[in-house]
Amino acid sequence: MEKKKLKIIVSGGGTGGHIFPAISIANALKEIQPEVEILFVGAEGRMEMEKVPSAGYRIVGLPVAGFQRSLSLKTFTFFIKLLRSMMKARKVIGDFKPDAVVGVGGYASGPMLKTAQKKGIPTLIQEQNSYAGITNKLLAKKAKAICVAYEGMEKYFPADKIIMTGNPVRQDLVNLESKKGEARKYFEIPEGQKVILVLGGSLGAKTLNNSLMSYMKEIGEQQDTILIWQTGKLYNADIKQELAGFDAKNVKLYDFITRMDLAFSMADLIMSRAGAGTISELCLVGKPVILIPSPNVAEDHQTKNAQALERKNAALMVTDFDAPKELVPMAFELLKNTEKSAELSKNIRLLALPNAAKVIAEKVLELASGM
Repeated sequence: MEKKKLKIIVSGGGTGGHIFPAISIANALKEIQPEVEILFVGAEGRMEMEKVPSAGYRIVGLPVAGFQRSLSLKTFTFFIKLLRSMMKARKVIGDFKPDAVVGVGGYASGPMLKTAQKKGIPTLIQEQNSYAGITNKLLAKKAKAICVAYEGMEKYFPADKIIMTGNPVRQDLVNLESKKGEARKYFEIPEGQKVILVLGGSLGAKTLNNSLMSYMKEIGEQQDTILIWQTGKLYNADIKQELAGFDAKNVKLYDFITRMDLAFSMADLIMSRAGAGTISELCLVGKPVILIPSPNVAEDHQTKNAQALERKNAALMVTDFDAPKELVPMAFELLKNTEKSAELSKNIRLLALPNAAKVIAEKVLELASGM
């Protein structure tokens, strides 16, 4: 008897932190079972509507939006959009007839998983953070499996459904040591120079950028240190202008770093926001890290993610509020302290789970096959 061709829906998005793991899971599904048919479901007007097709997958958009906590006209339109999204989700499931539905978080996950669960289609939740959001907590009751990246998640989910997989990461982050020569040429970095890599996400992080600018005179004086600085597209032009007033030849400015693997391979120290996907990559990279969690995310996920590493002595953390005063002095201190740097490196590597996408994909296929 011919084996049935499986159909999988992957839903969610909104930020790179949700979209990248979703694409990684889809790629792993195709690797294990090339004939599997995959449909993405995202939120209209969000970045997944562009990123997913460029990765080679079909995507459908729902008119869903985020919930406004204060009462306003947006609260009313949220419920209208949610209702329309539930209706569209029913149509998508009716037309595509999936064997399983995966939710990676983000606006579209809720309506898709809820609709699938009502129709008895197996669902899998991929929870990236150390603190579960309200939507995933509600969906967990009827989910068949919940793939997590942090210990202690039975606080939020039924323990018998939890699978510790880690978050899917880019596969070009393995064997970084072997890329150092290429990276040195790419970034034009002389031998013997130490490198601080600054990452504020694809759009940038205002606090991070301001913290560096307020110490630019001191940074410029560090003759043996180079700063590779991803400012984010929103801030690049202004920072370039401000930088012209300083003698800081050791600062290399980028609005976005396309070869992140090379940047990671050169880094002696990394300053970064604390999104779940970023942290999973940093564990694999295994370099000393200072995390500056963004306070502007739902349910303060980033602070909880950073604290989970800080508790294990796998990273240092500075709050967004304290960063303008403390971040740069902390970085200079850590660069000098080779013993502490080595300790952080060793501990963060212990948290790496490099095969997350494959493990999640295998579980999805098992659910889809009714095994």
